[in-house]
Amino acid sequence: MKENKMGTESIPKLLLTMSLPIALSMLVQSMYNVVDSVFVSRIGEDALAAVTMAFPITFLMNAITVGTGVGMNAVLSRFLGEKRHEDANLAGQTGLFMNLCYFIVFFLVGVFLVPKFFQLQTDNPIIRQYGTTYLRISTIFSIGFLMQVTNERLLQSTGRAVLSMISQMVGAIFNIIADPILIFGLGPFPELGVAGAAVATVSGQIVAALLGFYLNLNYNKEINLLQKGFRPRAQMIKKISEIGVPSMIMISVNSLSLFVMNNILLPFSSTAVVAFGINFRVQSFAMMPMFGINSGIIPLVAYNYGAKKPDRIHEVIRDGYIAGAVLMITGCILLQLFPRPILGLFNASEELMAIGVVTVRRVNLGLLLSWYTIISAGVFQALGQSFTSMMINLIRQLIVLLPMAYFLSLTGKLNLIWFAYPIAEIAASTLARLNMKRLLRERVDTLAF
Repeated sequence: MKENKMGTESIPKLLLTMSLPIALSMLVQSMYNVVDSVFVSRIGEDALAAVTMAFPITFLMNAITVGTGVGMNAVLSRFLGEKRHEDANLAGQTGLFMNLCYFIVFFLVGVFLVPKFFQLQTDNPIIRQYGTTYLRISTIFSIGFLMQVTNERLLQSTGRAVLSMISQMVGAIFNIIADPILIFGLGPFPELGVAGAAVATVSGQIVAALLGFYLNLNYNKEINLLQKGFRPRAQMIKKISEIGVPSMIMISVNSLSLFVMNNILLPFSSTAVVAFGINFRVQSFAMMPMFGINSGIIPLVAYNYGAKKPDRIHEVIRDGYIAGAVLMITGCILLQLFPRPILGLFNASEELMAIGVVTVRRVNLGLLLSWYTIISAGVFQALGQSFTSMMINLIRQLIVLLPMAYFLSLTGKLNLIWFAYPIAEIAASTLARLNMKRLLRERVDTLAF
């Protein structure tokens, strides 16, 4: 077979054609999370607080699914670079199998553990009721999300980012349209409230998953998901897990971070939790282009590492850093200038507006450095150094962030807590810089010899 375009086309063109579609689809994906919250805020502040408190579990689900996808993506792309096509097929099939197993776990979580989860966070019966309803639907029907992400990663792993974008955008647009219909009961549909937001979300994910399967089977010709003789093989699961599990841990740390931050903020007020939740959605939206670049970089670096092309790896990293810096610095400036109009979208009360403006401005100072840590994490993952990525994320979201936030909360001044985020970003970017220099010297530059 002729060599994949990831080993031959110009790097700027590849980064644009592979990252831009992913970034656009992620923007739409993130936008429907924002739209969800905008509509839920019309139900009431308690409803928005409940959805915010559900974040840790939905993030954990995201962590396991995306982590498996990252591992599958890197292993599959490397096999393609080495021209081991049957192994590439097996990697794709194994990734699908692993996420089906994880679905069973989340189904059981939704059935048995969700009410206990909210009891750990709040005594407010309304928030508990809203949160349990929302999260149960999201976990019991999580098969759509798990399969959606897996199929998108399969398309990305062979450079077909446009097809990945199509499947994700179709699901997101479906959700955006269904949200107001199901939440408020438009036309022949009943008013479902918070449950409607959850139903709209899982329905969009199922639509995207079905479309993703179709695109992989009919247009992703470099891998064959129907390769005969599949059975789970411990060696392949190990290969995917060696890269994927650290990624899972990295994203799971975000889940733990959100859970702990909610509990640090609750003694101040539930409004502080809502402000934090709004900022989280807005910041996620602002960072989606950055994650799009990261998703484009992983298969490019992995493929060219397998093909032993160090010059192309250096070029991918350099161009990724430049694009990331431009995007994140621009995002930081916009969020510093326009926090009030953003909060106004969420029907913010005077108290929420006062807290939220400070939250958005101070937390998002970290964007000035986050581009470096995110791009570096993608490079580390692609080169099989996921432990390094994990440690950087642990510093950003756990080792530095949470103790600093707790320490600042002891002052009794809510507005000081938000400085924990830029402080943690400084520590993480410093560690990323030191390890990137070592990795390039030891793993990439040696390919030329």
